[in-house]
Amino acid sequence: MSTVIELIEAGEKQLAAAGVAFGHGTTNAFDEAAWLVLWRLGLALDALDEVAQRPVSPADAGRVAELFAARIATRKPAAYLTKEAWLQGVPFYVDERAIVPRSFIAELLADGSIDPWLGEHTQRVLDLCTGNGSLAVLAAMTYPAIRVDAADLSTTALEVAAINVTRHGLDDRIRLVESDGLDALPGPYDLILCNPPYVNAQSMAALPAEYQAEPELALAGGTDGMDFVRQLLADAPGHMSERAVLVLEIGNERAHFEAAFPTLEVVWLTTSAGDDQVLLVTREALK
Repeated sequence: MSTVIELIEAGEKQLAAAGVAFGHGTTNAFDEAAWLVLWRLGLALDALDEVAQRPVSPADAGRVAELFAARIATRKPAAYLTKEAWLQGVPFYVDERAIVPRSFIAELLADGSIDPWLGEHTQRVLDLCTGNGSLAVLAAMTYPAIRVDAADLSTTALEVAAINVTRHGLDDRIRLVESDGLDALPGPYDLILCNPPYVNAQSMAALPAEYQAEPELALAGGTDGMDFVRQLLADAPGHMSERAVLVLEIGNERAHFEAAFPTLEVVWLTTSAGDDQVLLVTREALK
């Protein structure tokens, strides 16, 4: 009879040999294998040390094997197989209707990095391109006095967001809005969070299958990745209050961002991925 850790180590070898791509909640084969095994066995994802030597019945081991086979054959992110993703220790439902949540803005909400720009005046918050609603939920949890609009162009993504808003008991504080950019969002907002589609065309063409399994609408940002961002920065001042700030994630596109907005004064915020993934810009600077 196999133990939990033996199944994980066997799964790690399988995933590595198959050359699957990571980045949807884990960064390596061992962590991904641990996630899949623990989830399939109904064990807490943070309890590996306690359960590592626990024996697993042949029937359960067979179910684990089926899950690894599906991960390798479909090349779907593990989160689409488990229907769950975690951000800052908070669980979220996710499926193919929405991008797998992984925004570094979640870190900035948790560690207080943007708090110096906020205050009593910060009452109305917008999470634009909300996807499965995770940043809207985390913002509402972080700042108990605020109200949040969570907006997306995708009605199917908003269906997923609705599941998460209800799951975390925030239906009275988070409003879901279908909107193309800021079109249906007059505001004014005191804080805008946005993890937009920003992947440039060349990078889109080279994405691993796991990323191609996600809605293209949530990823593709045009030739230089800045199509959505250009429109957003042009429109944003008219939807922001006087002291408002915009927190914008642009991934690995800093060079393209700076080429598109060479004179714009922004503050680059530090995340676990470095100092060039997320920026903050004031309404004053955008005007």
